[in-house]
Amino acid sequence: MSLSIRNQIAGTVTAITAGEAMATVKVRLDGGQDITAAITVDAVKELGLAAGSSVRALVKATEVALATGAVEGLSIRNQIPGTVVDVATGPAMASVKVDVNGGGLTAAITADAVDALGLAAGSSVVALIKSTEVSLQAA
Repeated sequence: MSLSIRNQIAGTVTAITAGEAMATVKVRLDGGQDITAAITVDAVKELGLAAGSSVRALVKATEVALATGAVEGLSIRNQIPGTVVDVATGPAMASVKVDVNGGGLTAAITADAVDALGLAAGSSVVALIKSTEVSLQAA
């Protein structure tokens, strides 16, 4: 691993919508889920991104929230369903590993949240990730 970012999921760019300074980049992950990244227009150009480009979506574990089901009425567009495969809980924080079709995600959440949500191996969850917290790496 050359980065400390645990969440690195392969995918293909499906669309880019560029604004004056920022762009949204839609990526179809190898497991079939869609994720959106909000990055600068300069980054799109520097990475040479276009529809069909292979990328890795990078997300820090501290930027992944978990819910026990799909959430409506929320500005967070990236909602990826999965299944908890492991929970490592300390006194204050927990690391929750989630199997998503085609890859895995790790969420760093509080131990209280693990208890409140009743998370354990086998639990169904939805990973919530703001598009501004998704970085892209050209593959």
